Amino acid sequence: MNRNKRTAIVLGVAVLMAAIASLGVYRIVKAMPARAAEITTVDAVVAAHPLTLGTRLTADHVKVVQWPAGSPVPGAFTKVEYVVNRGLITAVGENEPLTETKLAPLEAGAGLPPSIPPGMRAISVKVNEVVGVAGFVVPGTRVDVMVTLSDRQRDQDTLTRIVVSNVQVLTAGTRYDQEKAKEGTPMPSTVVTLLVSPDDGERIALAASEGQLMLALRNPLDTDQTATKGVRVGGLFGQPPAPAPKPVSVRAKAAPVKAEPAPPAAPAPRPYTVEAIRGAKRSEEIVR
Repeated sequence: MNRNKRTAIVLGVAVLMAAIASLGVYRIVKAMPARAAEITTVDAVVAAHPLTLGTRLTADHVKVVQWPAGSPVPGAFTKVEYVVNRGLITAVGENEPLTETKLAPLEAGAGLPPSIPPGMRAISVKVNEVVGVAGFVVPGTRVDVMVTLSDRQRDQDTLTRIVVSNVQVLTAGTRYDQEKAKEGTPMPSTVVTLLVSPDDGERIALAASEGQLMLALRNPLDTDQTATKGVRVGGLFGQPPAPAPKPVSVRAKAAPVKAEPAPPAAPAPRPYTVEAIRGAKRSEEIVR
């Protein structure tokens, strides 16, 4: 047997032994029971299905799941009893953990009022498909409120201007509309509720009573206040704006005092002529 054959035989035997050893190791590893990684968990209360703002929670709305203890959710609840009969102040999704910041206090009840921050007010305005930006005005979006005014009695041109900017939409549509929307039934919104300050609420109420409102949808990342001078009908055709009226001074000018005419001078007394006779002499004397 030459050298080449001996080398080939040795290599073949080595390959065969390696294959047998690999097969044996594979079968041993496969036969070993699988060990799950031990992860410490805690109980967490999450939403059983999507919930809308203002929902009063019941046991059917939530469930308890195992949450990794290494990544706890701040303010999370561990028991269902802690969240029952409390209202949601924000919408939550399915399997989203419920926290203290998403629930109203127990004595606050449910519905929209608990979701209004202190110092703010909720005001509703009537809308249609055009005013509501074709249905894109939904809870959580931000809008500018415009008003169109016309004063024909004073011969004033029609004016459109933004009265309140960067307003948050709390709800879109009535409770009936929202329930229908969850069922997949298309329902046009007839009312939009806005979160405003008391001053802005007065401006919107006055604008709604004096003119026609329009909502302008804006990017939620654009938080700058909108400052415009408004536009009139003449401005659409490039006409210069009407000059501002001159300010009227509150203090009226004092009327000049007219000097009373001097009374006419009394006429001088008329002289009288008296004829005097003294003896044989006759004379005339003037008596004043």
